[in-house]
Amino acid sequence: MITIRRLFDVLRAWLAWVPAATAVVLVGGAPGEEVAVIYNSSGGPDSIFVAEHYARLRAVPKDHLIGLRLPKQETMTRAEFEEDLMTPLVAALKERGLLAVHGTVVPARPGEPGRVVDVVTGARIRYLVLCYGVPLRIARDTNRVEAAQGQLPEALQRNEAAVDSELAFLVPLLQGAPISGPGRNPFQGETDPAAINPIKGLFMVARLDGPTPDIARALVDKAIEAEQRGLWGRAWFDLRGLKSGAYKMGDDWIRAAAGVAERAGFETVVDEQGSVFPDGFPMPQIGLYAGWYAGAASGPFAAPEIEFMPGAVAYHLHSFSASTIRSAKAHWVGPLLAKGVAATMGCVFEPYLGATPDVGVFFDRLVRGGFTFGEAAYAAQPVLSWQTTVVGDPLYRPFGVSLAERRQRLETAGDPDLPWALLQELNVELGVNPPVTEALARLGALSGLNASAVLQQRLAELQVIAGHPAEAAYAYRRAIDLKPSPEQRVHLQLALARLLATTDRPGEAVAVYEDFLRGHADRAGLLAVYREALPVAEKAGQRKVANRYQKAIDRLAPPPAEPKDAKANAKAKKR
Repeated sequence: MITIRRLFDVLRAWLAWVPAATAVVLVGGAPGEEVAVIYNSSGGPDSIFVAEHYARLRAVPKDHLIGLRLPKQETMTRAEFEEDLMTPLVAALKERGLLAVHGTVVPARPGEPGRVVDVVTGARIRYLVLCYGVPLRIARDTNRVEAAQGQLPEALQRNEAAVDSELAFLVPLLQGAPISGPGRNPFQGETDPAAINPIKGLFMVARLDGPTPDIARALVDKAIEAEQRGLWGRAWFDLRGLKSGAYKMGDDWIRAAAGVAERAGFETVVDEQGSVFPDGFPMPQIGLYAGWYAGAASGPFAAPEIEFMPGAVAYHLHSFSASTIRSAKAHWVGPLLAKGVAATMGCVFEPYLGATPDVGVFFDRLVRGGFTFGEAAYAAQPVLSWQTTVVGDPLYRPFGVSLAERRQRLETAGDPDLPWALLQELNVELGVNPPVTEALARLGALSGLNASAVLQQRLAELQVIAGHPAEAAYAYRRAIDLKPSPEQRVHLQLALARLLATTDRPGEAVAVYEDFLRGHADRAGLLAVYREALPVAEKAGQRKVANRYQKAIDRLAPPPAEPKDAKANAKAKKR
């Protein structure tokens, strides 16, 4: 494991020699004018179809669309990257006046001859958007060995990379930076989004991609919808519960992200268990998500019922989360996009934890700082020329206006999502962990309380905390009757059944379990529900129901493992 401190020590030495660009004021206008869109002109109509759709919705000038003849596969060689992508892209940017590059003499130093390098002296763009069909990964080239490569730890002496991350590092590459290992990102932790630009060394690169062209195209549609109506819903964070060790850093990042969401008023759930959310676990109305560390989308994320709100931002930390993004089932990025996520990130090859995005910084800049998705993604990355791909519209700015303005828009439009805005405003005003009596009083004064499943659910949860189970049960029932979303209904039913079971109302609890089971006969994770419902049915004296639950448990429970000696005896008998 390479710690982040050791990684930065190495990178300071690794990039110390790269010459700085001359400071020039970046010329920018409307957001779309800061974007160049790259598509694969040899991959059929899908790539340009996505490019033109994006350019139309984001008002990207026509001469900012650049078609290049690229491989059709997700992986390209280093030679293909340099000859088919990087070199013609730079030429097109220069020809169209989007990038100014001039040769600069670097004087000789001891042991190193003088040379001429390209220095970026002007730019009219900040973002590069790669469209469906542009390769995702650059394969390792074992024939490329660099003189300074030995300065890196052995694990980092590699030159495979994400295409996005390598293009983000385009300015240092033009100046002769090495391709082996990661390059330090000077903008990590940046608080001024305007400072992130190619004049100072970085292109913000993101891709409109996914399992299908339609999914890729819809990423900008979802982004614009959330900008107009707001990004609402709940924030879910899945930690591993680590208290020490090198990997604790990942938990710290996710915990910090949860703190950002909570202070922004989101209804926030933080899971400290070691495993990911289990099969069948209801995760309604996901607006924000970050978690780790499963190899592929699992639990609720593998189920058809998962609910992502329009514009949802989700990130799962895993070393190979984006090894492919053209599959709706493999790893994480593709499945998240297929389920409706608008913006995510992932790793195409092994990055090591210290060289992955700091998701705490990412959510802070996106939610609290009002950065665009692209700005937040690159402020969060410690390194470039490495393994991170950024997927989604980089101009997506869901928190670019105040919460009050977003709430006013919903009120004016009569939007059904208004209760989310009212609840977020209330949460911000109350702060984290307010006195429950004050929270109940303030919530009770909200207009629309009796007509909103979202607000009634919050009322029920507060009544539980306050020690008022009867009032809580009443609020849960009201929420169920107010047409909640499908997964919210599951959450409400199970919460109500458990509340009734623990307050000596087993007969009522069984009735709620029965109602749930009738509507979800094929749902994943039913074994756990039957196991918790069985003793409740027994306590209620409902023998037939209890017997039915026991039969379901026997059917769903995996058979006990056969002892090794029994297997050996069975084989001996066959002989």
